[in-house]
Amino acid sequence: MEKREKAIRDFRTKFNITRSTDTPDELIIEGYFILHEQETELYQGVYEIITKGAFDESLTNDIRALWNHNTQYVLGRTKSSTLELRSDDKGLYGVIKLPNTQYARDLHELVNRGDVDQCSFGFNILEEDLEELANGSYRWRINKLDLHEVSVVTFPQYENTSVQARAKQIEQIKSRDLEMKRKKLRERLEAIKC
Repeated sequence: MEKREKAIRDFRTKFNITRSTDTPDELIIEGYFILHEQETELYQGVYEIITKGAFDESLTNDIRALWNHNTQYVLGRTKSSTLELRSDDKGLYGVIKLPNTQYARDLHELVNRGDVDQCSFGFNILEEDLEELANGSYRWRINKLDLHEVSVVTFPQYENTSVQARAKQIEQIKSRDLEMKRKKLRERLEAIKC
């Protein structure tokens, strides 16, 4: 399978705001960054599901937590134990111990007020399956991914290049299917002529 560019996926979640009992001044954001088996519509008629366990092998990566995918706003990191990620039956749960910076305090307040309540994650697809559904739509099932980052986001949006890549793949599949149907029709016509 060819290696693809980094993909971004988003969804609405419910983050919790907590304070550590050991260090009451520490600000913490926690919640689910990925949900297993949740169908997401990339665009009309094209869906995607992340299977349970798809990211489990990459949890040993040095993963960063960011604000709006911006590398200037690092919120935590697994290497420094300021980002803790764990997989459970529901999905990927994360706990971010926010840094003592103005942007992190601002984000904490925005999450606390409910102004920011969505998340996203960046990854590379390692293994996937594509199925054509009975209604003519398509669904990718991502079975293995390489997780790089999780983000708390203001506006979730699929990265245009990710959606364009999926749209191009669907067009190629449709074109191959159409060509195969034409070939079979020509073969049947040739058989009738003989």
